[in-house]
Amino acid sequence: MKTEPSVFSLEDLAQRSREPWDGIRNYQARNFLRSMQVGDDVLFYHSRCPIPGVVGLARICAAARPDPTQFDPTSHYFDPASSPQKPRWDLVDVAYVRSFPRTISLDSLKAHPAFQDSPLIRKGNRLSVLPITPAQWEGILAMANA
Repeated sequence: MKTEPSVFSLEDLAQRSREPWDGIRNYQARNFLRSMQVGDDVLFYHSRCPIPGVVGLARICAAARPDPTQFDPTSHYFDPASSPQKPRWDLVDVAYVRSFPRTISLDSLKAHPAFQDSPLIRKGNRLSVLPITPAQWEGILAMANA
């Protein structure tokens, strides 16, 4: 799960313990989000910062449900084409698990063999929610614990 730390960081999540992951407005990212199950661990990725990369772990603690921001005309995420009867957008709740001792940088991921075909390393393909393979998951955890 990708976020800009100036908007919402892993440190923000740690302070709140649990937070709705709202504002997803891309159909592919929404579909990935909808496939998440309570108990799934997720990598927390910071973008648009001096060192973009994976900074820690979070856990899905509530299943996908309609994102209320889509119905709120005062919200930045308001979608006038969406209605409570036919919602387009969902959210999940995430809980803080842990911070890594260092950022696993995008450059490190690009150099790792398991990521050569990953959308995570392709410019313009970094959705706010996207899946990774078990080998990629293990590679990141190995880099974080090295």
